[in-house]
Amino acid sequence: MLDYPSSFLIYFAVPTMLSVVAWIRFRGLEYVIVNYRWVFVCLFLLPVSVVYDIFMYVRHWLVFRFNSAPKQHEARVKRVQEQVKQWRADGCQTPMCTARPGWSNISFRRGLYKKRMRNIEVNLIDILSVDTERQVVRCEPMVTMGQVTACLNPLGWTLPVLPELDDLTVGGLIMGVGIETSSHKYGLFQHCCISFELVLADGSVVKCSKDENPDLFHSVPWSYGTLGFLVAAELQIVPAKKFVRIEYKPAHTNKDVLRMFEEETNKQADNQFVEGLVYSTDEAVIMTANMTDYAEPGKINAIGNFWKPWFFRHVETYLKTGPGVEYIPLRHYYHRHTRSIFWELEDIIPFGNHPVFRYLCGWMVPPKISLLKLTQGQTIKELYERYQVIQDMLVPLKDLGESLQVFDKELKLFPLWLCPFKLYAWPGMVHPEGGQDEMYVDIGAYGTPKQPHFSTIPSTKKLEAFVMKKKGFQMLYADSYLSRDDFRRMFDHTLYDCLRKSLDCEKAFPEVYGKVNRKVRD
Repeated sequence: MLDYPSSFLIYFAVPTMLSVVAWIRFRGLEYVIVNYRWVFVCLFLLPVSVVYDIFMYVRHWLVFRFNSAPKQHEARVKRVQEQVKQWRADGCQTPMCTARPGWSNISFRRGLYKKRMRNIEVNLIDILSVDTERQVVRCEPMVTMGQVTACLNPLGWTLPVLPELDDLTVGGLIMGVGIETSSHKYGLFQHCCISFELVLADGSVVKCSKDENPDLFHSVPWSYGTLGFLVAAELQIVPAKKFVRIEYKPAHTNKDVLRMFEEETNKQADNQFVEGLVYSTDEAVIMTANMTDYAEPGKINAIGNFWKPWFFRHVETYLKTGPGVEYIPLRHYYHRHTRSIFWELEDIIPFGNHPVFRYLCGWMVPPKISLLKLTQGQTIKELYERYQVIQDMLVPLKDLGESLQVFDKELKLFPLWLCPFKLYAWPGMVHPEGGQDEMYVDIGAYGTPKQPHFSTIPSTKKLEAFVMKKKGFQMLYADSYLSRDDFRRMFDHTLYDCLRKSLDCEKAFPEVYGKVNRKVRD
């Protein structure tokens, strides 16, 4: 059985939304949604997003406050097991995947493969426990980063790597990838995980860690639910402080951008957080930050308040004013890019950062990405696919300069997000080729390229080819145009293939390539 809140969303709220969308299309208003999408977003999606957030916040608070989640968890897992066993009893006719709708995840991509697979309901959305002695939080896979910070930060704890968008889920960050500005110290989200619990293709539940079923533990990250259904995870937690002291360091030449970013990244003992926003071929602001309980008077900036400027626009001002120091409340820092969805919201609500809009309507921002996807007409979907780029490419830090040149040649898109991370030489699909830990950097490109010759497929393929040449990786939440052979060259399938065979996954789950590649997922 589904619990009440999930039943409400699935049987009432979602069908109501679908009915509204159908009515809009029936009335021929898709023209308005295409040409005046901001009207639809402001008048409809923003209020609905607020109601949804309030409902889920109260629901999560009540569940954690009265400790009902652990009592329900075992029953929920048994329900997943029953569905898998029923699939086997029915003859294993089609592969399985979660029943979570394709429009409900954080990626702008739609997982159309769900229509031809056996959908398994995995209704696991709660924080189960916080163990401060072991320094571990145990979560179900659909717990969001917003839930995590709301729960842990008041208790004086946080995750070593806490990705910035509120709606990113624990399961998505494990099965896919998670990164944050502390990753140059701690690695990717997967490197801060203690254990995973999965329901396998035979319906059994297995726990894995570095010491227990280590091959499975190292194969789960980047596997996209193709080895089993994640039902719980233990994550490392570390002490938190009230503020983040952040230093803004503008650079005005390409040489200074590269030099400053590499220097600050390598100061792991001095910098808990490192981030760069690149505003042109020669200008960027490099940010370094550390947690602190003390804040200088007059320098506190609660950047997450709805009336505040969008963070990336606030950072840009330091290109003119010069270096600066601020103190940002910890939770505000973690979710600094949430209100503007990095800078994607500027394309949807062009005046969204105007002071009048922020003061009047900023408290409703951002709209839920899932609702943006749900209400996309075919025309908007095609426009996004033709003119928008949403990509994260992971390349060795030593190749950052050449990488930025290639991004500029193919996209001419700014800002670009730079986030350094240590890639550990662990077994699994993603690791340095040389067998030694290596510093990498995530280059995030989001928005409408200004390069005149830009075309989505050929331009993305050129970026993919360059990244593969540099022994880098492409984040798989976005569209991938790699051939199957190139995909297997980019990602090490050695251990993954062994696990697929030993766990009898061939009929149960598609390969990763079959879930993420554009050509095969549609």
